[in-house]
Amino acid sequence: MKAIFKRLMTMAGVAASFAGLSTAALAAESGIHKWQLGFQESVTDVMDDVTWFNGFTLVIITIITLFVLALLIVSAMRFNARSNPVPSRTSHNTMIEVVWTIAPILILVVIAIPSFRLLYKQLDIPEYEMTVKATGYQWYWGYEYSDDNMGDLYFDSLMVGSYSDPEADVAERQEVADARGVTLAEVPRLLSVDNELVIPVDTTVRLQVTSEDVIHSFAMPSFGVKIDAIPGRLNESWFHARQEGVFYGQCSELCGKDHAFMPIAIRVVSKDQFQTWATAAQDDLDAANEALMASLKSGEKVAVTGTLEEIAVAAN
Repeated sequence: MKAIFKRLMTMAGVAASFAGLSTAALAAESGIHKWQLGFQESVTDVMDDVTWFNGFTLVIITIITLFVLALLIVSAMRFNARSNPVPSRTSHNTMIEVVWTIAPILILVVIAIPSFRLLYKQLDIPEYEMTVKATGYQWYWGYEYSDDNMGDLYFDSLMVGSYSDPEADVAERQEVADARGVTLAEVPRLLSVDNELVIPVDTTVRLQVTSEDVIHSFAMPSFGVKIDAIPGRLNESWFHARQEGVFYGQCSELCGKDHAFMPIAIRVVSKDQFQTWATAAQDDLDAANEALMASLKSGEKVAVTGTLEEIAVAAN
């Protein structure tokens, strides 16, 4: 089995190479990879627990499935018409009825305990350091930084590219890739947006979600976040990203004809880079985004300070 798995992974790597995708380009899509199996890469404690709980329930389901399969095989082999020409007249067995009543209850209790703990962890918002409000529209997202020190920072986030015209899609994504100084593979189709939600790493963020028209759903798999955006209601969740990178999600509630084309892109950066971006974005969002991408392209891990012009010059 291990040899087969390795062979499949090798084939996947060859296929990716033929598709013109480098290893670096694939790694740039944080949390998602070509030929990926399972969940996206986890970057929060909540998603760690979701991943563990998925594996935990999978083990239980597998055991139950194999047990039922074994019972079916034994029944078919031992109690068929040829083996038992005279069928049994048994109509009642107290022990079996007690077991098949109590066993499922115990299994559900075993599943319920970690399940309730996980639900509580998702809904119990810890002491947070910043607040972001996400508003769903038909069909895009709007973000507002609600803290006093962020000023009046609000912007819309629309998908890059075209889902109906392949040539136009590639051209638009290539234009964005050139502007950001990255490869086309780092602007994934149907997932990239013009204005990403920028968040500092190692920061507890309270996420408020609502909608202006119909029911949407804000889902970010790598963060373990999925919460409905309901008109006239303000729902809350939270996350604490421990890793820098760009992470993608989508609206997960059927909201209309362009439901599949309102992606979510969150870029997690260092705290110094975020502070510089946040200060500049209050005056000029586009220039702040360009300066941030320039600092990220330069590979700087130290504090990024100075004017937008100084950051761009230093990065180049």
